[in-house]
Amino acid sequence: MIHTEKLTRTFTTGKQVVEAVKGIDLDVQKGELVALLGPNGAGKSTTLRMLTSLLPPTSGTAKVAGIDVTKNPAGVRKKIGYIGQNPGAGYNYRVWDELRMQGRFYGLSKDEVSERGKELLSTLALEGMELRKVSTLSGGQKRRLDIALGLIHSPELLFLDEPSTGMDPQNRANLWEHITRLREERGTTIVLTTHYLEEADSMAERIVIIDHGRIIAADTADRLKAQQAGDRIAVTVDESDVQLASEVAANAGTILDTTSNTINVRVEAGDRTLPRLLNALHNKGIDVLSATLHQPTLDDVFLNLTGRSLREGGDA
Repeated sequence: MIHTEKLTRTFTTGKQVVEAVKGIDLDVQKGELVALLGPNGAGKSTTLRMLTSLLPPTSGTAKVAGIDVTKNPAGVRKKIGYIGQNPGAGYNYRVWDELRMQGRFYGLSKDEVSERGKELLSTLALEGMELRKVSTLSGGQKRRLDIALGLIHSPELLFLDEPSTGMDPQNRANLWEHITRLREERGTTIVLTTHYLEEADSMAERIVIIDHGRIIAADTADRLKAQQAGDRIAVTVDESDVQLASEVAANAGTILDTTSNTINVRVEAGDRTLPRLLNALHNKGIDVLSATLHQPTLDDVFLNLTGRSLREGGDA
């Protein structure tokens, strides 16, 4: 569905040349849900704008839904849906008018717009709001209307740029319930950017991490966390038992450090390793004062790869 080779984008600001994207090779298969992650300024938004034909590449190639974004940007736009960070519907327009106009812009007939619009309103829990002005909708309703506008022409590929930013937890959960249902029903390919790491962790089948304009890692969330961060167990024992406890813990994983009387060890499958480690310590006559298991997040992955947090912002 998406194939890029050595995709780059540079900007000139005054006398300074900024390399926003530095040769990205990316493949997204039909039906995948892929999350692009990185701090502000990493290049993910610029990459998204190139893939949606909103910004021409400086060099390299990109095909989206089989169409070259440089040679036929209009063809790309017919095939994709794009939901940006800002609301897409006019505040002073009615919900149905916005859907009707969007559908007609994509060449749908009046009957097709009517059928598709009613279907989306039902699926996205917007029934009965056809005559309401957009300005009267709640934040969650406006976001669901944006989704409807992006899906009115039944695109094969949907781009979601920070879809749930600014929404409360309940509305975020509701939005993802609708997106998941639409994907299951239609097999839509989705490319997502988000700052909610738990959102990417739970929803995306594959994570692509971008930093300084380059892809630095790409895999499933579980494999990235296992390879780049790993589970960590912290065991606190009496000071007199630290040496023996360290020897026991070394059989369970890799000792990271020992702080006072707390031993930190990196392990695989921490939820299964912790009970075995506690049992081994008990068999050696060691009293465990406390034990904690830390399972890594995607932020831990990024910290391990780059030395900084995914949550550390920069200039967009």
